Amino acid sequence: MSAVIRPTGELTLRTLAMPGDANAAGDIFGGWVMAQMDLSCGIRAAERARGRVVTAAVKEMAFALPVKIGDTLCVYTDIVKVGRTSMTLKVEAWAAQRYLSHVMEKVTDAIFVMVALDANGKPTPVPEE
Repeated sequence: MSAVIRPTGELTLRTLAMPGDANAAGDIFGGWVMAQMDLSCGIRAAERARGRVVTAAVKEMAFALPVKIGDTLCVYTDIVKVGRTSMTLKVEAWAAQRYLSHVMEKVTDAIFVMVALDANGKPTPVPEE
């Protein structure tokens, strides 16, 4: 019997994959998926930093499965490291309600590095929790 794989982290964003986000074959553009992951990291990191953040880096990202029109894209984030001005987040994108079923499959994951900024756009320390 195989183990059930479940998302890691906190559900940060859910959105519906629409026809305008797809190529002619009905596969959602990878850039759209990556943008949703970036938005999710921005939301989670801004909450932790209690202020403005920007994306500093995205580490290796590979797609295991395509996202299709009508799938619900669920993005999970987990803050795995907090530095002085930066945070490292593990982010996973899952396609749910695939083909109008209860199936949920992991599409991709990546590591994002976010940096906290002050009012002048300069790196600022991430507050203690």
